[in-house]
Parts: sequence; structure tokens; C-alpha cells
Amino acid sequence: MKELLIGFGVLCVIEGVTFAAFPQAMRRAMEAALEHSENLLRITGLSVAVAGLLLIWFIRYGM
Repeated sequence: MKELLIGFGVLCVIEGVTFAAFPQAMRRAMEAALEHSENLLRITGLSVAVAGLLLIWFIRYGM
């Protein structure tokens, strides 16, 4: 559980710094996301989530 909270904290830091440093780029990214279908966004989100889980698994348990 501790590792999960650390990961969430790192995610929050990265998100916060990205929005603070590049607000216009983040606004453009959000506007671009609105132009895509819900299906594409869902597939992209699930793909990134699976990739993240695989990365965590490889780091934790080795290849």
C-alpha cells in the first residue's frame, strides 16, 4: 500500500509541474482530447494502464 501511495504522489507531482510549467500546452492537449471519440480515449487509457502495470511488474519481479 505504501508503494501505491508513493506512486500516486509522484503522479500528482508530475501532473502539477506539467500544468504549472506548460499551461497552454496542457490546454491544447485537453482540447485535442475533446475531439476524439470516447472509444478511442477509452482504448488509449486502458492501453496506458496495462503498459504501466507491466512496467511495475517488470521492475518489481524482474524480467
